[in-house]
Amino acid sequence: MSALANHSFVKMNGIGNEIVVLDLRDSAGSVSADEARAIAAPAGVPYDQLMVLMKPQLAGTEAFIRIYNNDGSEAAACGNGMRCVARRTFEATGKTALTFQTKAGLLNCWQGPEADTYTVDMGPPRLGWKDIPLAEEFRDTRAIELQIGPIDAPVLHTPSVVSMGNPHAVFWVDDVNAHDLGRFGPLLENHPIFPERANITLAHIVDREHIVIRTWERGAGLTRACGSAACATAVAAARLRRANRKVRITLPGGDLVIEWRESDDHVLMTGAADFEFEGKFDPALFTRA
Repeated sequence: MSALANHSFVKMNGIGNEIVVLDLRDSAGSVSADEARAIAAPAGVPYDQLMVLMKPQLAGTEAFIRIYNNDGSEAAACGNGMRCVARRTFEATGKTALTFQTKAGLLNCWQGPEADTYTVDMGPPRLGWKDIPLAEEFRDTRAIELQIGPIDAPVLHTPSVVSMGNPHAVFWVDDVNAHDLGRFGPLLENHPIFPERANITLAHIVDREHIVIRTWERGAGLTRACGSAACATAVAAARLRRANRKVRITLPGGDLVIEWRESDDHVLMTGAADFEFEGKFDPALFTRA
């Protein structure tokens, strides 16, 4: 029987990004890919990302966070999920600032400037083609040669690429709802140019302080919100000098404020994190897995 049988969990969301928070800091166990998929099944607790708190590996950190997509693959970063973890941990400890360790590095989180908002320091973006990573060299990652559709009339083309601990491709469009992202997303996510796959975002720049996006999330599919995609989009727009370094990003699930801080190159993400319910995993989920 899985050690997760009857284990408690918390269901939350970050502006519509469906998150399950699982605290294993008092356990020697971990989560397998099969177990992550079982939890995400319709009979389980469907999610976009599963945030698993493990025992801290470094002094001064609250936990080591493992992040799973609903297909069982692991992600290095999830901004919306980190806000949910921050809120839950703040409420449990009474603290208003904490540091967590992830595969993407150390992430500092603190209470946001308004009630029920939380800020995550996502660290500096990675902009070199090897760091994103891409399968071949592009000296200027503000716009790479990639398109979907006929050569003389591509449907989507020339994305900006950025890593926020996970790879992102941002396609600039006039209307984020005018394209079938559910169709093009899987093709682009798995394009050979992305050896580790990629998150695919459609972005429309409203003005220098406001951008609207939709994202096909690597390993999760269409999502109402992707915090790292919002960060990547803000960075990409600023690099193209089409937006300020602090912008409001509107996603289907709500708004995030993203600031690419000039003083240290770090990207700060601020937004809400909402509690939905608590529960315990049905042992039958893992029997079927």
